[in-house]
Amino acid sequence: MAQYFEAVGRRKESTARVRIATGTGVFTINEKPVEAYFPRTGDVPVILRTLEAAGQSPTLMDITVKVEGGGVSGQRDAVKLGLARALVTMDEGLRPTMRDHDLLTRDARIKERKKPGLKRARKAPTYTKR
Repeated sequence: MAQYFEAVGRRKESTARVRIATGTGVFTINEKPVEAYFPRTGDVPVILRTLEAAGQSPTLMDITVKVEGGGVSGQRDAVKLGLARALVTMDEGLRPTMRDHDLLTRDARIKERKKPGLKRARKAPTYTKR
């Protein structure tokens, strides 16, 4: 493989390792095409919006992603952040543009822990008088 730029994106329990290399426009996630890995409507455009914000054409680069953990939305957002970070390592001049589009901010919200005496983090059991 030729020279590539790598970055890591995280969201909830998901971690995505993104590699960008010059190439023919192949976009694979866990060795599957991006459309096959994210079949839900709207997931792929959210990821590709990162490339549009950077003014990059996806047909001129090969993007390889290894993503694990979490669910569909967490993985999608991890890929989005990893792609934005990889683009910035490729061209440092993109940093202000990516910041303006809020693509370099790590979403730190995670699942809250369960508390004793409750059913979930905040849901209390139903109160009964008798």
